[in-house]
Amino acid sequence: MRSAEVIAVGTELLLGQIVNSNAAFISKELAECGIYVYHHTVVGDNPERLKKVIEIAENRSNILIFTGGLGPTEDDITKQILAGHLEKGILYDNNHLAKIEQFFAVRKDKMSENNKRQAEIIEGSHVLSNDFGFAAGMLLESKKHTYLLLPGPPSEMQPMFTKYAKPLLLKNSDHEIILESKIIRFFGIGESKLADDLRDLIAAQVNPTIATYAGENEVTIRLTASAKTREEALRLIASTEEEIIKRDGAYIYGSGDVTLVDLVIQQLMDANMTISAAESLTAGLFQAELGGTTGISKIFKGGMVTYSSEMKHELLHVSKETIEQEGVVSQACAIEMADNIRKLCKTDMGISFTGAAGPGELEGNPVGTVWIGLSVVGSPTLAYRYTFSRDRNYNRRRAVKEGFALIKAFLDEKSDKKVK
Repeated sequence: MRSAEVIAVGTELLLGQIVNSNAAFISKELAECGIYVYHHTVVGDNPERLKKVIEIAENRSNILIFTGGLGPTEDDITKQILAGHLEKGILYDNNHLAKIEQFFAVRKDKMSENNKRQAEIIEGSHVLSNDFGFAAGMLLESKKHTYLLLPGPPSEMQPMFTKYAKPLLLKNSDHEIILESKIIRFFGIGESKLADDLRDLIAAQVNPTIATYAGENEVTIRLTASAKTREEALRLIASTEEEIIKRDGAYIYGSGDVTLVDLVIQQLMDANMTISAAESLTAGLFQAELGGTTGISKIFKGGMVTYSSEMKHELLHVSKETIEQEGVVSQACAIEMADNIRKLCKTDMGISFTGAAGPGELEGNPVGTVWIGLSVVGSPTLAYRYTFSRDRNYNRRRAVKEGFALIKAFLDEKSDKKVK
């Protein structure tokens, strides 16, 4: 099994001025290749410390991946130190040098001498093109190790790794393998609970691998299998996926790149159902999610943000009796808001959000108390109470996600009834 170490070079990383997102990206990409990262190292722009880091990494890893230190300034030392360690010379890559010279020529600017440093490469290396910058990447092979040098900026590093470096690493594998991945998306279950439910599968994982990722208000699992054929890899994934569905299938809402919002919008479009929204604590977040989809005007007719009690009454026609007797954070208010917005906008469905986002209580309701109403033509209007326990903006975003989940549950049930 090949193991890798990611070495991030740059004092700014140690000072906390830049977050080392490169290490996470590379580790995730390598895991899909069957190459496992056991160490992340961050070292400043110091020659002696970088030399020591290289020596340590060579004793425990087959592949050394460097990010940063390939720029034009004197403190960009990665290739210089590695070249000295490997007893190799440094020369110019003519293609990269011509690219830099052309950049300045087109702009009629004078190119300073130190800009040429970005076109320097270590003797004997395979040069990696930089489609979004000047610093040349490179890959070198020795009898025992592979050395990969990548630029520091993620906007340059990520496409270079994906397009040029990753294929070389796969090509240099001891055996040819096919890698297949599948993402399964969950809502309504936390990462710790999901991981606990799948504890034995995760503990025994070899092929496929099971990786859980916690997003905001949802969890994803990435299954990655390696095999000699695509069919065999997919079969391995399907077998593990079947077991996961048996245990937590009730929380699965989709797979791949499709989000909960994408899925619900497509369901509404397929059903040809129009929707409107009345929002209080979410202040338009639900409608903003809808508005991010091209062609949404087909189903989204409009909505209102009514933050104050006065606006709920004057614009949404929530009765004074409901506001005075039940309060705005109530089942009755959520129902009237959903019903009235649907009627005002003349849509098939109306959804409402009202509650106490925080930081303080509202009408005696603790922070995180939320009511979501759903009004659909031909169905009883219902409102559902939720209790969240985080900060104000988390509670608002969570309410929106629960709103989409509520619509999905309604549409799924409607679809099941049609089938029956």
